[in-house]
Amino acid sequence: MLLSFNWGFPLFLFICGSWVFVSKRKHLLLTLLSLEFIVLSLFLILFMYLNMWNYELFFSMVFLTFSVCEGALGLSVLISMIRTHGNDYFQTFSILQC
Repeated sequence: MLLSFNWGFPLFLFICGSWVFVSKRKHLLLTLLSLEFIVLSLFLILFMYLNMWNYELFFSMVFLTFSVCEGALGLSVLISMIRTHGNDYFQTFSILQC
């Protein structure tokens, strides 16, 4: 029971984050937040897997470093879109304006 809860909870978090990502959203910020939620659930799964097999946790730190860089890149894209378009609605973005 406890083992299924330990692996079921991070998988539930991943499925919830994926569901929010693929559902229709109007804002770029909500999409980026759902991607960060997916990355954190993957980090939890990776951390649990490495602890289960008694591996070194160095790879989890590398994964966390890359996820922080990905979050900073997403935030910079969001800021540049808000400065150029005035909001973060997907309906105002056009491929022809880029």
